[in-house]
Amino acid sequence: MKPFDVYPINHINIVRGQGSLVWDDQGQEYLDLYGGHAVISIGHTHPHYVERLENQLHQLGFYSNSIEIPIQKEFAEKLGKVSGREDYQLFLCNSGAEANENALKLASFYNGRKKVIAFRKAFHGRTSLAVSVTDNPKIVAPVNETDNVIFLPWNDEAALEQAFAENEISSVIIEGIQGVGGIQVAAESFLQKIRSLCNHYSAVFIADSVQCGYGRTGKFYSHDFAGVDADIYTMAKGMGNGFPIGGISISPKIKPVYYMLGTTFGGNHLACAAGLAVLEVMEQDNLMQNAAEVGSYLIEELRKFEQVKEVRGRGLMIGIDLPDTLAHVKAELLFKYHIFTGEAKPNVIRLLPALNLTKAHADRFLEAFSLAMKNAPVAVFNPSM
Repeated sequence: MKPFDVYPINHINIVRGQGSLVWDDQGQEYLDLYGGHAVISIGHTHPHYVERLENQLHQLGFYSNSIEIPIQKEFAEKLGKVSGREDYQLFLCNSGAEANENALKLASFYNGRKKVIAFRKAFHGRTSLAVSVTDNPKIVAPVNETDNVIFLPWNDEAALEQAFAENEISSVIIEGIQGVGGIQVAAESFLQKIRSLCNHYSAVFIADSVQCGYGRTGKFYSHDFAGVDADIYTMAKGMGNGFPIGGISISPKIKPVYYMLGTTFGGNHLACAAGLAVLEVMEQDNLMQNAAEVGSYLIEELRKFEQVKEVRGRGLMIGIDLPDTLAHVKAELLFKYHIFTGEAKPNVIRLLPALNLTKAHADRFLEAFSLAMKNAPVAVFNPSM
C-alpha cells in the first residue's frame, strides 16, 4: 500500500523544529512562516507544550466523553477567559471541518431552518456540509451538492439584505479574513450588518475562526474588530499547536440537548492538555500583542515594495498579492532562501507564522523577499505548498 496521491508536495523532509525554525534530513535550516497552514501557533516543540503533553500521556491519554473529564472543563474555562466569552459553551471535536459541520448543524437545530448564506471564495472544510458552503466546485462531490446554500459576493451589504428578505435563513457563515480566498478582510460594517440581520430574522451568525482566529490577528477572533459577538465561533488549526483539536464556542442562547452533537475523540485528555498549553503560553508571553506588533511591522514594510500589487491582512495573517511577472517568488523563497510560505491562487503569498515570531525573523524574511523580487524566475517548477 502507498499513500493516496492527492497532495502536490515539495520534496523536503522536515525532521526537527524549534520555535520558528525547522530542519530537514540534510541538516538544512528553514524559517517557517507558514506553520503548516497556520497550525503552529506557539512555535515548534515549545518546552511548556511538550511538558504538558508528556505529563498527561504518563497519566491517561484517552477516555471517551461518557465520563467526567476535568481537564476538559479546565480548558473550557481558560478558553472562555482568554477569548472574552466566559458565558459561552464549548463543544470539542478534532478539526476545522468538523467544527464548521457541527456549527451549521447546531444552527439548523436552533431555528429549524435549512438555508445557509456563504460567500464567494469561502473555504470552510472538506466534510459534507462544510464543503457545501465552500466556494470551490472542484472539491464538491455530487453527493455534497445542495440547494440549501446561497453564495453571495464578499462585503456586499445590499445582496445580503436581499437574500434575507427572499429566504428563510438558518445561518450565515463567514471567515473574518478569508485564507484560501486570498487574505480578504471582511469589512467591519459588513460583519455588523450580518449581526443586525441575524438578530432581526432569528438566524445564527457563525464566525469561522479556524484560520483567522486564536489570536492570529492581534485579537482573539478576527471578527472582534467589528465590535460584535457571533452566535457560534468555530476553531481548530492553532488551537493545539499541531495536535488535532477543533471546537465551537456557543452563545448561551443556544441550549444543549443530549445527543444533538457527539464525538469519539473530541475533547480527549491529550487534546485538552495541548489546548491548555497553547492558551497558557499565549497568556504568559502576550502573544496576541506580539502578533499585532510584528504583523503591523511586516505589513508596513511590505507595502513599501512598489512591485507588490497589494498587501492585505491583520496581525500575522498576511497576504502579499503579486503580479504574474513575480509568480516565481514563492518558490525562490523556499528553494533558494529556505523560507516556508503559503499561497492563494493565483499569486498571493500567505504568511501564517507562529504568534511568537520575532522581529529578527521578520527582517530575515524581508531581506530574502527583497532579493527574490529582483531575481529571475527559478529554472525548475516546484509544486506549491
